[in-house]
Amino acid sequence: MKRYFYITTFIIGIFQAGFSQSLNELIDSAIVSSPELKMLEAKINVASNRIEQNTNLPNPMLSLGLMNLPVSSFSFSEEPMTMKVVGLSQEIPFPGMLSTKADVNRKDVDIVWQEYYDSRNELIKKVSQSYYELLNIRKEIGLTKQQIKLMQDISEVVKVKYSVSESSQQNLFRIDLELTNMAEMLSALKGEEAEQVSTLNAYLLRNYQTTVFTDSFPSVRYSDKTVDEFVKLSEQNRPFLIGVNKAVEKAKLNQTLAEYDYYPMFKLSAQYAFRDKIESTGLPLDDMVSVMLDVSIPLNYGGKVTAMVEETKSMQQMYEEQYLTSLQMLRSEFGMITARLKSLKERIELIEQGSLIQARENLNSSLTAYQVGEIDFMNVVDAQNSLYIIEKNLYRLRTDYLKLISELEFLTGTKLNSQ
Repeated sequence: MKRYFYITTFIIGIFQAGFSQSLNELIDSAIVSSPELKMLEAKINVASNRIEQNTNLPNPMLSLGLMNLPVSSFSFSEEPMTMKVVGLSQEIPFPGMLSTKADVNRKDVDIVWQEYYDSRNELIKKVSQSYYELLNIRKEIGLTKQQIKLMQDISEVVKVKYSVSESSQQNLFRIDLELTNMAEMLSALKGEEAEQVSTLNAYLLRNYQTTVFTDSFPSVRYSDKTVDEFVKLSEQNRPFLIGVNKAVEKAKLNQTLAEYDYYPMFKLSAQYAFRDKIESTGLPLDDMVSVMLDVSIPLNYGGKVTAMVEETKSMQQMYEEQYLTSLQMLRSEFGMITARLKSLKERIELIEQGSLIQARENLNSSLTAYQVGEIDFMNVVDAQNSLYIIEKNLYRLRTDYLKLISELEFLTGTKLNSQ
């Protein structure tokens, strides 16, 4: 009989372990499912396809025509200057212009890639924070169930004491009230759990009621980085900031491209003219070949080219100021997050090393004292409630710390060694 019990327990353990789902698995599924990321992938393909569209020579022009055809007779053999002409022409931009256009278009691809990476990191942050919140709620549900179980055990003790007139009926009413309050709290927590499950399923493009399995609550490894270190990480790794720098580079290339309009453009053309022999004399006529090189004259009418160049310079300045503004905002945000992380760390350590241990000892002492009639029932309830609140606060603080780390990882564009 024991053998069957052990086998059943083993199978159940494997079954449950198979359904646990790590945060990384949820993140991978969310990335694969994300329509926003798929949209940005399509945007990258669009930008890539533009490179070849605008960076090659324009198509040559074929021309067919008649020259010097007399309108009185429309004869090809009456005048020696009558010709049938076939021509071919090719426009040629100033050397280096097409390669600069290609460089500009490649910067567009780089910028969209950074947009993709930043959106992906933001999705990772959202999934992580929702996952941590779900873990916290489920931990609270577990604590509440333990609280209910302990209250039920205390209720049995109270009933025994009441039956021998060692406890008042008021104590029975109080324990029932506590159990009712715990049941209401448990119901509210289950509602919050359903909300977080729905949120995570939305990121994974699944039915909102699909079960989300979670791992155990992760341990917290504290971050000791300074604001300056976080800013440096952002400058090196944050895709948004990298994208702004790419935009500055693109504006500089656009300036170079606009300056090519100060130089001439070329058009090379060749014509071959066919002539018939003159009918009146019977003399054959030689065919004729013409070659032309047209050169545009860049007069910069109205300063239009100068205006284009100045526009690109203004774009450079705009993106440079955007970069500095973003750094300013990040520094402010890092300052607030760092201060809050420090406060959370101190509060977590105070609970773990002090109040949590004291609350557990106080509850055990109160239970023992109550059973031998040394203290009133209310002292036991207060001790249990104190422990319950402290444990809930501890997991709330840990959750807030982990969520802030996820925020920092998004803002810095890198994985922090914090969990």
